Amino acid sequence: MVKTLFENFIETSKPGKPSKFDIGPVISTFSSNFYDGFRLRVGGKTTGALSKHFFLEGNYTHGFRSGGNYYGVTAIYAINKKKNSTFEFPQRNIIFESTYDVTSVSDKFLKNSKDNLFVNFRTETVNMLYRQNKQRLGFVWETDYGLNFNTNFIMESNEPCGDLHFRHVNGAPEEFRMRTTEWNGEVRFCPGQTYINTKQDRWPIDKDRPEFTIRHAVCFDGFLGGQYASNQTEIGIFKRQWLGSWGRVDLHILGSMQWNKVPFPLLITPPTCISYVEQEGTFNMLRNMEFFMDRRVFWSVAWNMNGKIFNRIPLLKKLKFREYIAFKGIWGTLTDKNNPTLAQNAGATDLFMLPDRTYPMDPKRPYLEMAVGIRNILHFFSVEWIHRFSYNEHPGTHPNGVRFGLHVTF
Repeated sequence: MVKTLFENFIETSKPGKPSKFDIGPVISTFSSNFYDGFRLRVGGKTTGALSKHFFLEGNYTHGFRSGGNYYGVTAIYAINKKKNSTFEFPQRNIIFESTYDVTSVSDKFLKNSKDNLFVNFRTETVNMLYRQNKQRLGFVWETDYGLNFNTNFIMESNEPCGDLHFRHVNGAPEEFRMRTTEWNGEVRFCPGQTYINTKQDRWPIDKDRPEFTIRHAVCFDGFLGGQYASNQTEIGIFKRQWLGSWGRVDLHILGSMQWNKVPFPLLITPPTCISYVEQEGTFNMLRNMEFFMDRRVFWSVAWNMNGKIFNRIPLLKKLKFREYIAFKGIWGTLTDKNNPTLAQNAGATDLFMLPDRTYPMDPKRPYLEMAVGIRNILHFFSVEWIHRFSYNEHPGTHPNGVRFGLHVTF
């Protein structure tokens, strides 16, 4: 039971023999959302004991309130041999994925599955959802010295459900499906970065070297059913700086731009986590879909003080608690061409009305958050108090909150 809890999968082999097929992830078996109600999911994946090059993953989910049936199937060919799993360093994979499921805008920022049991403890009811039917052909190539490439060709169809609607600003009939055909490519460089592989995950050996990322995504109008032309560029940097006995500071900066005139689902949203389980690099007090923008700069400065203060308090020193402070913010704007609230766009054929309680961000007023917390509780648990500095006049927002985290450290 302990092994299953930590590995998140159930092996199907006899004791002493390597498992060729694992059932899971166990922690994602039960979940819920506004549209489906209670959801039951079963899935599994093959391992390197069956094939060193070819891997299959799949899941089936049933929503009891809606009666919806959903699936996800992924086939991966690893060019280099793998011991157990496809994510082992270095990844050199060809990927085909087909999924049909209910999701939300904020789900794309999750590091774990949106059906993860802990993630499902949310701070708000997410009632603006869509049924997503997606097919993806991808290629990933990681070098031994930290220069990594990946590219994807994606055909995607999204149907609004719950309280989400695609209403044209010019009064045309409501859209009940939005189709896009996308190609994207990403280059990431972190000199000398390597990983330690485990059966269910991989861990970077260190994060001391700077990590640079550049990504561009293109949507094609009229190609394979795509309805909109779009170009979106992202440039990011991550750097960890050690401060001796004062611990370490993690700095993350990301700039994004949407170049085209597009409806709101193709605009940029802040990285938002609406779960009570905290995720670094996201905002914890923002509501789902609270802001849309086509220009943005995001920054996060997180300082783990490594016990600089707590080590002076005998009990806290013995417990090895660690102080944590983070300051996060985003500056963004929605240019006139993409702002459906302006009178000049009343006759636009390619803009949708913004959802209820969704706003363009004021370019003179960034959104800011601060977190103060205690980490390394029992070597894996953290508690943080979050304060929201701006836009507290928006309905349904809260200036303060408490979040929890799981960070395995030794």
